[in-house]
Amino acid sequence: MPRIAGDVPSRQLDPERLGDHLDRLYRAALGLCGSAADADDLVQETFVQVLRKPRLLRSDDDLGYLMRVLRNTFHSRHRTESRRPRTTELEDELAAAPGPAADDVVASREVLAAVAALPEPFRETVAAVDLAGLSYGEAARALGCRQGTIMSRLYRGREQVAEALR
Repeated sequence: MPRIAGDVPSRQLDPERLGDHLDRLYRAALGLCGSAADADDLVQETFVQVLRKPRLLRSDDDLGYLMRVLRNTFHSRHRTESRRPRTTELEDELAAAPGPAADDVVASREVLAAVAALPEPFRETVAAVDLAGLSYGEAARALGCRQGTIMSRLYRGREQVAEALR
């Protein structure tokens, strides 16, 4: 087994198992981006980054590693896009159609928009825990902070989302 600095055993990320994490990464990307189209692009860019060359991991936490890559890709993309003119997304036909399914779509969009509008540390934390389903410990490792910080940011982020939806 290959070794990384400090004699920590490592293993290679299995590209065949990336699909196992697709749903959770997509939910996290939705929380970061606020739109389905941008989330699709972000997850795709994340997979392109990871598959570009073999990756050695120091733990069995594939999802935590992928969340870090997703977050870094989001920030790189956000910096690039901040220099470009903005366009707006057209509403889907489903949101305009009456009925309970349309109401659920509208409510989901409102929640995702509220999460996407959070300040960066809260948005990342809510996306990692509530949307991607990471545990507090996994989120702490993925976001590079303490578990107590995750719990605090999550509480405050959820409060801000609830306030925005009132």
